[in-house]
Amino acid sequence: MLVANAPGTWLTQALTSLLQPRGAGYRVQFTSSGRELLERVPEVRPDIVVLDTDLPDLDGVAVCRILRRDRVAWNMPIIMITATPATKGQRLAALEAGAWDYLSVLLSPEELTLKLAAMARLKIDMDHMLEESAVDQTSGLYTRRGLERRARELTAEAFRRRAPLACVALRVEADPKAVLPAAAVYAAKVLQASARASDAIGGLGEGAFAVLAPATAPPAALKMAQRLSRVIETAGPEPAGVPSLRVHAGYDAVADVHETPTEPAGLLEHAVTALDQARAAGRGERIRAYRA
Repeated sequence: MLVANAPGTWLTQALTSLLQPRGAGYRVQFTSSGRELLERVPEVRPDIVVLDTDLPDLDGVAVCRILRRDRVAWNMPIIMITATPATKGQRLAALEAGAWDYLSVLLSPEELTLKLAAMARLKIDMDHMLEESAVDQTSGLYTRRGLERRARELTAEAFRRRAPLACVALRVEADPKAVLPAAAVYAAKVLQASARASDAIGGLGEGAFAVLAPATAPPAALKMAQRLSRVIETAGPEPAGVPSLRVHAGYDAVADVHETPTEPAGLLEHAVTALDQARAAGRGERIRAYRA
């Protein structure tokens, strides 16, 4: 749980006293301002965000709107809490900005902790459902599970046709620490617009993507990795909240799946391994082929 509030205020004391002694299993991290929260949330990736309505630097509703627009996923619970009785207008403004609820600290401790627990469970359950689904309903990309299923289908088809098959993995980075959700959404749209109709594009989380490319031999896989990296970095202009991006890529390809049988999941794993190797090499090598 990530909490934004002024240091030493009632919210720090209330949440510390309510959650920690109750053995609720929460790990609570506090930020001292709205700006600090906006900076830290992509790195911390909390299950719940709690906003004090009386932040020292920014309006709490404005912070909620920015979070919902380009900092957190659509299923991230954002809860706003006020030290005073909540008015109808305040509640409506918070809900319109994307908050799941607008609460008053005047709630009983039991009611507050039950609400937080219910929202945390719902977030975790939704995460599990999304992981099990073949397609992410928000982006339209294959999930990791969907990619693995599609890899089996494409491998079987390439084996029958004695055809090549490749996989390209890419990671979009805005800075060394994290990728803003808005940047990942932007990169996903660029990939969808730039890939071939026969390609299967999936998200791997944290700004990483994989493209299963039928009828693509090793030399063509390298060209595909170069082209997709270039188009993500240069497609611009980037929407508001998306900085300049740089891309690392890794790939693996088989010239003839019948002659060189390959495990469907192995092709995807090899591309991801090559991507990790390219990132570890630093700025000198942005694209790398899989090397066992």
